[in-house]
Amino acid sequence: MNTHPINVAVLAGGPDAEREVSLISGREIAAALNATGRYAARLEVIDRLTGSELAAIEGDVIFPALHGPWGEGGPLQRLLETDGRPFVGCGSTAAEISMDKMRTKEISESIGVATPPACILHTLDDACTVQPPLVLKPIDDGSSVDVLICRTSDELKRGRAKLHPRRSRIMAERFIPGRELTVGLVGDRVGSLIEIIPSVEFYDYEAKYTRDDTRYTVSPDLPAEHAAQIKDEALRLYRAIGCRDLARIDFRYDDVTDPARPAWWMLEVNTMPGFTSHSLVPMGEAAGGVPMPELCARLVEMALARREAGSSPPLGRS
Repeated sequence: MNTHPINVAVLAGGPDAEREVSLISGREIAAALNATGRYAARLEVIDRLTGSELAAIEGDVIFPALHGPWGEGGPLQRLLETDGRPFVGCGSTAAEISMDKMRTKEISESIGVATPPACILHTLDDACTVQPPLVLKPIDDGSSVDVLICRTSDELKRGRAKLHPRRSRIMAERFIPGRELTVGLVGDRVGSLIEIIPSVEFYDYEAKYTRDDTRYTVSPDLPAEHAAQIKDEALRLYRAIGCRDLARIDFRYDDVTDPARPAWWMLEVNTMPGFTSHSLVPMGEAAGGVPMPELCARLVEMALARREAGSSPPLGRS
């Protein structure tokens, strides 16, 4: 019987714009795992890692708590796959697809999950086929970094002049009015729907992480059949992309929509959502009776189960 203690290396930081959020998530995850008494978790603050640097980090299991293109969008996951130790979260292919908002939309449309029309813009010379009002956003970033709502052609022109110099690809997506909904998935279980009600017009970075006046409603008042269908679509998309362990999928619910149009639209998939005091997956899980320590422990157990199934080497790297 293997009595080797299970040590978890929680990776946080990284080179992406969401580094500060990642550091908070990492601290919260490490504290939660240590609170279970079943794991010895240690926070490892990183930038970009090489394979040898990763190998030098002690831990039987890796819990990467990074948000953004490098840490969440495939590069770190490919490195973790070559390392061989079990790690929490999606594999590199699903991570890369989910970070690319247009690829996510293509899969969403292919399985019949409605998503707002959008186009990719590489330079100022590219024609925008989506008319205002629209949302300009990076194709591969999160936490509403560099997201702009453009209600007029002049606002679109100014928004593009701001974003193109620092982004190789941006996406123009039809603006959908209505309510902001999200749903977390842990394993293959869909959590509670959560409605996000910011005090400002747009659920931006500050509303997500620093303001205390954003309101959240778990299991909001929706027609029961709509709530069930949104959850079903979230699970179908999660599976179609090949996600595992956890994700959060965001929707816009247009309850004043034309009957000929969908009442809700999928916006994006996050494969390593936040674990801060404002974060939505822990909030939804807690509402369902799963506190943060147990949530983090379950995620580590999912990674360990892949080792037991033979897809990761035995423990003993710590």
